[in-house]
Amino acid sequence: MVTTLSPPAPREEPAAAPQACGHRDFGLSYQVIWDFVSISNNLEDMRRAWAKLFGISGSQWLILMAIADLDQGKGVSVGDVSQKIHAVSTFVTTQTKILERMGLLNRVPSTEDARVVLMSLSEDARCKIDHLSPRWEALHEYIFRDFDAEALADVKAKLEMLKHRTKLAMQRVVEQT
Repeated sequence: MVTTLSPPAPREEPAAAPQACGHRDFGLSYQVIWDFVSISNNLEDMRRAWAKLFGISGSQWLILMAIADLDQGKGVSVGDVSQKIHAVSTFVTTQTKILERMGLLNRVPSTEDARVVLMSLSEDARCKIDHLSPRWEALHEYIFRDFDAEALADVKAKLEMLKHRTKLAMQRVVEQT
């Protein structure tokens, strides 16, 4: 009598936990997103606290910081500030006019294109910011103290990638609605 061996019966994989309404478990990526939300909220609270020292709103503080960051000595356009802070130009224009009236900004027409307004910090704003610089630098040192230059560059590169992808994802959401 010839005995043939039959292949072993296929092993059944453990059944996956049922997913309610098509829910998928993204686990760690969801936690990263919630961490971003938390970081964003903390930065917003810090922005409001700094702004309070100037007697301005958090949005106005953000505009001042964007101008300080972007200005290379020739002034910065409303469009450049709008792009940096992800706000519409009409909002930036309105807020910068208020900041100008408060003596914190200078606004002048561009010599190359009179339709463009170039903004720079006033001497008063520069002095106030310089006065706060040691506190500002101490906070940055504290926040980033565990990052060497290479690690910080790596984080920045990954955040740039995520910023780009979230922008594309947002556009997809808008298109699908």
